[in-house]
Amino acid sequence: MARALGLNTGSTSYHLRELARYGFVEETDGEEGPARSSPSQHRERWWRAVPGDRRFPPRSRQSPEMRHVMDELNHHAYAADLDLFERLQRESTEGDPWADAFPYSRGTIRLTLPELREFFEEYIALLNRYKRPESETPTDARTLLTRFLAFPVPPSLPAAVPAPTVDGDPECHDPAAHRPAHNRREADPS
Repeated sequence: MARALGLNTGSTSYHLRELARYGFVEETDGEEGPARSSPSQHRERWWRAVPGDRRFPPRSRQSPEMRHVMDELNHHAYAADLDLFERLQRESTEGDPWADAFPYSRGTIRLTLPELREFFEEYIALLNRYKRPESETPTDARTLLTRFLAFPVPPSLPAAVPAPTVDGDPECHDPAAHRPAHNRREADPS
C-alpha cells in the first residue's frame, strides 16, 4: 500500500493501526489478498475492510471544516461512481450475460422528514437482507456497487420534474408516465 500511494511504510502502518483501533479495518493473514509474484524482502502485513454500517454525522452536527471535507468527498465520490457506471456500460460486450446489469431509477416522491428517515432505513435493511458471507455466496455472483442519493427540490424550482420515458422511448403512451410527479409509480425502472 505504501508503494502504491507513494508513502513510507511507517506512515501507512500508523494509519492502518488507527483505522483498526476504530474498527474500520482488521489484520488478516493475506490469503484473501492479491497473489504475490515473488516473495517479499520485507515483513508484510495484510489488512481488510471490516463490513459495517458507518454513517457520518448529519450536516447540522458537522463543523464547517467537516462540511468542507464531506462536500469534497461527495463531489469526487459521486463523479467517480458516475464515470465508472458510464464506462462499464459502454464497455459491456454483446453476449455477456451481465451486459443488462445496469439497473437504475430516477423519480420523485413527496415525503416528510420522518418518512425520509424511515425510507432510508428500509433501503439499508434491503441491502443488508441480500448480504451474505463469502462462504454462502454462489460462484456466479458478482460484486455490485450500490448508491443511494436523495435530496429535496429547492423551493425556487417546481416540485414536478419532466415525465419519464418508458424504455427510453420519449413517444411512450404509458398513462403512468404522464401523471403528476407526486403520484408517479416510483418502483418503475427507467
